[in-house]
Formats: sequence, C-alpha cells, structure tokens
Amino acid sequence: MKPIWIVDDDQSIRFVLEKALLRDNLPTRSFTNARDVLTALDSEDDKGPQVLVSDIRMPGGSGLDLLDKVKAKFPGLPVIIMTAYSDLDSAVSAFQGGAFEYLPKPFDVPKAVELIRRAVEESQREEVSEERIAEAPEMLGQAPAMQDVFRAIGRLSQSNVTVMITGESGSGKELVARALHKHSPRANGPFVAINTAAIPKDLLESELFGHERGAFTGAQTMRRGRFEQADGGTLFLDEIGDMPFDLQTRLLRVLSDGHFYRVGGHGAVKTNVRVIAATHQNLEQRVKDGGFREDLFHRLNVIRLRLPALRERREDIPTLTRHFLQQSAGQLGVEPKRISEAALAWLGTFGFPGNVRQLENICHWLTVMAPAQVIEPKDLPPEVSVSSGEPPQEPLGVNSAPTGLSSVTPVDTSLGNTAPAGMVPAAMAPGALSGPTDAGWEHGLEMDASALLATDRTDVWDELTRRFESRLIVAALAATRGRRIEAAQKLGIGRNTITRKIQELGLE
Repeated sequence: MKPIWIVDDDQSIRFVLEKALLRDNLPTRSFTNARDVLTALDSEDDKGPQVLVSDIRMPGGSGLDLLDKVKAKFPGLPVIIMTAYSDLDSAVSAFQGGAFEYLPKPFDVPKAVELIRRAVEESQREEVSEERIAEAPEMLGQAPAMQDVFRAIGRLSQSNVTVMITGESGSGKELVARALHKHSPRANGPFVAINTAAIPKDLLESELFGHERGAFTGAQTMRRGRFEQADGGTLFLDEIGDMPFDLQTRLLRVLSDGHFYRVGGHGAVKTNVRVIAATHQNLEQRVKDGGFREDLFHRLNVIRLRLPALRERREDIPTLTRHFLQQSAGQLGVEPKRISEAALAWLGTFGFPGNVRQLENICHWLTVMAPAQVIEPKDLPPEVSVSSGEPPQEPLGVNSAPTGLSSVTPVDTSLGNTAPAGMVPAAMAPGALSGPTDAGWEHGLEMDASALLATDRTDVWDELTRRFESRLIVAALAATRGRRIEAAQKLGIGRNTITRKIQELGLE
C-alpha cells in the first residue's frame, strides 16, 4: 500500500501520527513544508500518497495552497487538513477546494487514526473504480434494444439535460449513467453515485446535502454532501423511487435553483450539478399512490431512457458471458475458462431475473466451480438448468433464438427451495425426470452436496435428506390435490409416515 503523507512543521505532531499509524500497520512519509511535497509529487519515480494529511499553517506555503495544487494533479486523492481551533474558518473554506475532512488540533490520536483509515478506504474505492472503468469496455451489446440506448447516449453527448433511466435491477443503469457523464461536457468533472434505497432515512439527508459541525449527535466536523462533491460534474441518484417523501421536497428545490442548506446550516450553498436518476419502479404509479411528488417526477423525467432486461437482448448473452469469464479469471489470477456453444445455448434459454448482474455472478461461480477448462451444459449452476428437451445445438446469434426452444421454460432444479404446498415444482412435474435430463436433479444434488461439504457443517446428510423429502411430498400432494392417503400410496409410504413428515418438515 502507498504511504500516508504527513505534512507539518511541528516535529511532535509528525512523530505522534507516525507512531500511531505504524502501530495500525499504515506506512507513512513525513514532510516539513509544502514545497517538499510538491517536489516529491513531481518525481516520476514517486507514485504519490494513499492519503495526504497536511497542516494549514506552515512556512513556505499554506496547506490550502497545497490542497489546490494536489487536487489539480490528483483529484481523487483524499486530503485531510489539520488546523488549530482558531483556523476553523479557513479549514471550512478548504472544503471548497475538495478536502476530504479536517482534523482540529489538539486532536485525539485514536480518532485521528480512525479518520485517516476512512480516508484510506475511500482512496482504495476510488482506485478500484478507476481501474474498472479503465480496463473494462464501457458497455457491451449488439441487440437492437441496446443499440437504441447507445444512440440515445450519443444524441445526449453535448447536453446537460436531466435524464431518467428506467430498467430492472441488475440491468446496468449505473453503467448508462457513467456513459452519459463520460460523453458529456462535464466529463472532466466528478461523477458521484448514491443509492437512495441503501442509506437509512435518518442519514440520507446528511449524505445528500452535508451537515454542519454540531448539527446532530456525532457530527463532530462539517461534512460536504454528495451535491457539493459532484459540483461541476454529475450526480447519479439510483433507486430514486425509494427516496422519502420529505426529502423529495428538498431535492426539488435544488433542481429548481441549484441552492440548498446543509443539515444544521443557515447559509445557502450553490452547486452546479447535472442529475441523472434511475429506478426499477413505475414512478407514474408511485405518483398516483401518493408516494412520489408529481412535480419532482416531471422535473426528473425530462429525457427517459429505458434499459432492456437481459431476456430482451438474448443475442448479447454469448458476448457478455465470455467477457465476464475473462474478467473473473483476471480478478482471481487464473486462466480464463472457455464455454461451449451448447452451454451458451442453455444460458440463452434462461430468464435471468437478476439480469446482467446475475450473469456476471454466474460467470464468477463457473470460474471457481466448473471442473474443466471448457464449460459444458452439465457444469452450469442448477438455477439455469432446463427442465426438458435436447440441448440446443446452435449458438445464439443476432436477432435469433435457440431453435426449437421457444416453449421451453427454464426452472430451478436445485434442492435448495421448497415449493409452496399445492404447487408442483417444475423439476418434479410429470416427465421432468425422463429422457436426456435424467441427471439434471442429480447434478443439482451433487452441487448442493459439494457446497455444503466445503463448509464446517456436520449435518449434510440430514439437511439434504430434509430438502429431498420436502420436494417429494409437495409434488405428491400437488398430484393428488392434497389428499394425503393417496399421496402416501403413490410414494410407497404409510399414511402415518406422511403425516409425521409433513409436521417435521413444516409443510402444514
């Protein structure tokens, strides 16, 4: 890991931070003035710091001047400004220059280390994000529905208009938002993303708009919100349909005039941000139900981009699968696995309720779990198995579906989920265990067993037996419309046995 750079003309401050950070296994490098820092940053042999911690008042250049110059060269580098209490006004102004946080002197050493650790985590997240953006293709897709999306991104490339992206979870809405930012006049500005559904309601306001010191319990320092962080760039509001109603009013105000107040603040803050919103929900229905402000909906819904589900662009599955297999192999440091045309055809029949994200996860699973270098249909995870019929022989091509499989419904043949009483699990339906899929449920059983045996569990036999018996009894009851005696006769067990099993397995 790159070191933490400490800049302070006070030798005692440098000493205390160095020792505290080294105890926490964080390497350090110290400087006495800003001039030496800038010289080190200009050195081609120096990769720079992980985090920069700088005093605000030093001979030979202030911490604020250093902040401006560092941010110009390393915009993603977290900078923590140390300051005496009398310098707090100057420290607050440092946030305009992009400081990560400020550290008032005298400081509590454990709290200082905790703050620096948070800055390190932020720095590492930025590095991973930039690496992924640099290495991975922006977006993949030859399907007509995706080409429409690409054309729309192109038409919007010179615009700052607000965009609403709709689409199912896992379909790649953030990728579209990043592409809109990258190809916009704001490309040199920051791209800041926030998932409004993933943050508790009590914290969301502070995350969006920031807070002043003392605004609430635990607010020991002033904090910039996402709107300030995205100034001059793009703010991506994911799952906007889940935003609390009272915060929708504040968001509308910002979109209207670009001004807002930090939590606990009394002065208006001006920001210049392009907003891109995304949701998997039907916002028109949310408006009718009273859960979303109609005026905010119209403010966000200037341009709407609908992202297709993966099942609507099946011709892209082969390209995406090969890309994700390469990506997973690179992440794990192993040789990329290849996938046969037959296995690709099997994948093409699956509905992918989790969309592209689910396909990516499946490819990661295959990289780890598939026994051979070439992935065959039998190696696919149970959730993408097909219940009946011969495996399709033709690969998926552009604007084509697998021959003879238009009526085949993909099912989950694993033993992990018990179907509700009265419903026939597809893998247990008549004929599902005949013909070429005889090994389908057995393969699922083997995969489940392998996964459980890889853990520390000592009840694998009981666990899998319980699942197996549950499926059998549910299927028998469904076939006999709930008549237990007849179901027991079909299964070849006694009626007392089936009654006891129903109770033990919780199938009542």
